[in-house]
Amino acid sequence: MSRFERLNETNAPAASIPLIEKSKKAFGRLPGLHAVMAGAPALLDGYQVLHRLFAEETSFDAEEKTVVWQTINVAHECHYCVPAHTGIAKAMQVSDDVTNALRDETPLPTSKLEALRTFTLAMLESRGNPTEEQMDAFYAEGYGDQQVLEVILGLAQKLMSNYTNHIAKTPVDAPFEKYSWTPVSKR
Repeated sequence: MSRFERLNETNAPAASIPLIEKSKKAFGRLPGLHAVMAGAPALLDGYQVLHRLFAEETSFDAEEKTVVWQTINVAHECHYCVPAHTGIAKAMQVSDDVTNALRDETPLPTSKLEALRTFTLAMLESRGNPTEEQMDAFYAEGYGDQQVLEVILGLAQKLMSNYTNHIAKTPVDAPFEKYSWTPVSKR
């Protein structure tokens, strides 16, 4: 049981009301994550901004965004975000081969996508201190400084959502329940 309430327009702080309306307009409903984050308007606002920036303004294509998001979600064992981003990947027409490889921690279909996953994990696990070899391997696949910095943006966004879902035990939203997920280490 979570001590964190899922809020809405009737019980959220006043500063969260326009943010809740923004979420409902964008998603056609209020995602559970946003309902929890509404308890701290600055968190919900920051998350919405980072999500928009990562989703709409990075150089990554749909597959690459999915790789960054799901690599972090899987590493953090986020029970909410892995199913949600599986549904998001389907909506973005990302191949099931990519999605399943990320969920199951098996090799991705291309060396470039695998390099992105490996680098994202290196950034996460080293707390932003990848080795020169890890940087060189990432650059060798055609990525550059911009993508290094964009991975940091993705990490910031996912840290907010994954940690919120852990502490709040946010129930998976109904549209994503069919994509429920168990970490490989717990299967």
